[in-house]
Amino acid sequence: MKYTQLGRTGLKVSRLTLGTMNFGPQTNEADSHTIMDTALGAGINYFDTANVYGWSPDKGRTEEIIGTWFAQGGERRDKVVLATKLYGSMAVDGEAPWPNHDRLSALNIRRSVEASLRRLQTDYIDIYQFHHIDRRTPFEEIWQAVDVLVQQGKILYAGSSNFPGYKIAQANEVAARRGSYGLVSEQCLYNLAERSAEMEVIPAARDYGVGIIPWSPLHGGLLGGVLKKEGEGVRRASGRAAADLAKPQVRAQVKAYEELLDKHGLEPGEVALAWLLTRPGVTAPIVGPRTAEQLDSALRAVELDLSDEVLGSLDEIFPGPGPSPESFAW
Repeated sequence: MKYTQLGRTGLKVSRLTLGTMNFGPQTNEADSHTIMDTALGAGINYFDTANVYGWSPDKGRTEEIIGTWFAQGGERRDKVVLATKLYGSMAVDGEAPWPNHDRLSALNIRRSVEASLRRLQTDYIDIYQFHHIDRRTPFEEIWQAVDVLVQQGKILYAGSSNFPGYKIAQANEVAARRGSYGLVSEQCLYNLAERSAEMEVIPAARDYGVGIIPWSPLHGGLLGGVLKKEGEGVRRASGRAAADLAKPQVRAQVKAYEELLDKHGLEPGEVALAWLLTRPGVTAPIVGPRTAEQLDSALRAVELDLSDEVLGSLDEIFPGPGPSPESFAW
C-alpha cells in the first residue's frame, strides 16, 4: 500500500479509503469484519463511515459493526484512521424528527459525537466530518463546538463532505480568525464521468490544504464495466448507472471507455480508481466493497500505472469542465 499526507496535516493515510456504507444493509457483520481485516492487512488504514449508515430503520448500525470489530482488539483501533460524519436526522422512518437532532448546531455536534463514540466503542474519532453544509448555523458556532471536542480529546481533526468551494473557503477563513485549525478533508462526488468538482471544489481545497476524498469513484457502477457485464448476462445496471445509460451520449462514452480499456487489456473499475489517484489534490478515493473480491480489485488499482496514451484517451472520452471561470466565461 502507498501512503500520503492528508491535506496540510502531518497525518499519513493510505491511498485508498475503506468506505463502510454497505456494512449492515448489504454485508452482514461477520463478512464486514472479514473485509476490514483484509483491508487492514493490505495496509489500508483510512476507514470512513457516518452516523446515519445502516439507514432506516437501522441508522447507526454500520458504526456498531465497526465498534464490535474494534472490540476484538489486536491493535485494530490503534492502526485505523477513523472518520465518521454527522448532519442528517437519526430519526427512523415514521418518526417525526425532534428539534436539534440534526444539522450542525453546537448542541447536535456534542450529542452526535457522544453517540458515535458509544456505537464505535472508542474514546476518540480521528476525523469528524460535516456530511452537508448547514445554511442555518454560523461557522463561528460550529468551530466553537469542534474546538471544545478537540480540547477534550474526543476528535482530532474536522472535515467536510459535499461542500461547494465557497463554503470550504468560508469555513477555513472563519477558523483562521478564531485560531482554529479548520477543515482538513473534503469528501466530494468525483470520478471520470462526473468532473464538475474540478471547477471550484478542488481548487479551493488545494488552496486551503484540504485533502480531497472522492466518493462514488465508479459512478454507481457506470465505470465498472457495466456494458460488458450486461452483454455477458452477469449483471444489469441499476440505480444511477441505469439512469445514466439511458442517455445516448453517456452510453456512447461508456462504450468508448470499455473498448479503449479492452484494447489495452485493462479492467474498467481498476482504471477508474487509478485515474483518480493521478489527479491533483486527491488523497484517497473511497471504495465501498460488498465482498472481499471487490476489495482485491480496488487494491490492484493502487499499483496500476496508466500510460500517457491511456490518460489522454480518457480525457477525450470524458472531458472535464475546465477551470472556473473560463469554463463558463471568457
